[in-house]
Amino acid sequence: MKYTKTLKLVKIIDLSSNLLQGEIPEEITKLLALGTLNLSRNRFTGRIPENIGSLSLLETLDLSWNHFFGTIPPGMSHMTSLNSLNLSHNNLSGPIPSKNQFLTFQDPSIYGGNPQLCGEPLPRKCQNQNGQDTEGRLDDEKNKDKHTKFWLFFSTGLGYALGFCGSLLMTNYYWRLKFLG
Repeated sequence: MKYTKTLKLVKIIDLSSNLLQGEIPEEITKLLALGTLNLSRNRFTGRIPENIGSLSLLETLDLSWNHFFGTIPPGMSHMTSLNSLNLSHNNLSGPIPSKNQFLTFQDPSIYGGNPQLCGEPLPRKCQNQNGQDTEGRLDDEKNKDKHTKFWLFFSTGLGYALGFCGSLLMTNYYWRLKFLG
């Protein structure tokens, strides 16, 4: 009760290296003015809270060296002020979000130690439900597009050439006699 009014003003929480256990309390995601959250080097378990993306003013997030599992919440891509992220050495899995700030995090070490994570910037590509590499699927679609474009241009060019030759034969009496006999 004593901190109900001032708790909303908290800008930094650094609880690193305290051997804390359990899940991240959902209440942390209600500290909307929070700029830095460092929970690294503890024994936190469970999933990263789905609504952590509501911390839109968060600039630094370090959840490394814990025991988090599951996917990176898609809502984290709404954290557009985030400029420092470390999710390494957990048990995270699935694709790395590929929108907004996540496009700027090109250092693979911030995701290291999560062998089931996939997608850019990691060398491990994600697979779709059929077990096919999504990058391979995109390459197949690109090849189909190239093939379709080739035949479109080829048939257009061939039609143009035949039409041009046909018009020459019809308009030029000498050519008509030579080619049509």
